[in-house]
Amino acid sequence: MVIYSHSFAPKVGGAETYVMLLAQGLAQRSQQAAEHDLQVTVVTPTAADEWDDAALPFRVIRQPHFVRVVRLLWNADVIHLVGPCFVPMLIGLASQRPLVVEHHGYQAICPNGLLFYSPTKKVCPDYFMAGQYRQCLRCNTVEVGWLKGMSLLLATFPRRWMCRLVKRNIPISYHLANRLRLPRCQVIYYGIEDSFAAGGGPLSLSQELVCFAYVGRLVREKGLPVLAEAARQLKDQGYQFRLKFIGDGPERRRLEELIDSLSLREEVTFTGFLQGNALQTALENVHAVVMPTLMEETAGLAVIEHMMRGRLVLASDIGGMGEVVNGAGLKFPAGHVQALASCMRRALQEPNLARVLGEIARQRALQLFLEQRMVAHHLAVYRELTKK
Repeated sequence: MVIYSHSFAPKVGGAETYVMLLAQGLAQRSQQAAEHDLQVTVVTPTAADEWDDAALPFRVIRQPHFVRVVRLLWNADVIHLVGPCFVPMLIGLASQRPLVVEHHGYQAICPNGLLFYSPTKKVCPDYFMAGQYRQCLRCNTVEVGWLKGMSLLLATFPRRWMCRLVKRNIPISYHLANRLRLPRCQVIYYGIEDSFAAGGGPLSLSQELVCFAYVGRLVREKGLPVLAEAARQLKDQGYQFRLKFIGDGPERRRLEELIDSLSLREEVTFTGFLQGNALQTALENVHAVVMPTLMEETAGLAVIEHMMRGRLVLASDIGGMGEVVNGAGLKFPAGHVQALASCMRRALQEPNLARVLGEIARQRALQLFLEQRMVAHHLAVYRELTKK
């Protein structure tokens, strides 16, 4: 089988992590007697740079020319596209091979794939599906200009039409499935490895000041000013705490200016982008992770990772993120400063809350978001499609 992904390691992100874990899990299955006929190839335009593909248990073909892409997809028993990639989807349909499209975003119903309306900085009220294409163009023009915005809009029509023809659409949450409204949908949640089994262990929280953290890109749609304003409310009420912004992005300068204007420099730390051991070290004394996103996240891989570690999550009750957290954390209406401050206040007032809800979060993650479960569900789809 062939997995095609526009973005792959060494790039870092939710989709990249998903492709790596899925391909590794499938390759490990291929080493078992019952799955000996399963051979996995990842095809991607992403350059390797200093990444060593030879260490991976599956084949990786990078930056192939167009003719080779056609040959690879045409000869595959199953084609799995990570997102509704336009040209590979067209080739896959022409080949009449079993074609699976995994949806990590809203590209099948939104020209920019975010379902976030840039002019108002709010969730898009489904303008494309409502036929209000001028609004789509207005939104895209804010970010990429008129010409690029028009091309994104025009490409959405055939992309959605092709998605309706594939053998299986796989959204990563029920929220996303309901939004996309595509035929032959099967929801398969993200799956990650058990961090404890991989050498981690239960969180050992210090008895020092409660520390909150945001982990991710510093971009407008993540609602970071909401977190800053909530922290200011808590400080005004006399609470002592720490807050970390772990990550980087185009909004960092504005966010730092806001922190200064709110007189929160003593409480707030900006770490910049971290990964690996540096990230784990930064998270060691964090009692709760706060995800104040304003957009409809399709799932929220970062939230799943924190839940697997047994960490308390405070998340906007919006999109797939609210679905993932469910009763295993504290949720608040997106963009609501007072509601977020109330959730943070609970964490400050109830010393055992992080441990109690953290354990509930871990149990939910073990039940729904393990890598083995994700791989098994994908394998069942492939087997079903190749039997027909």
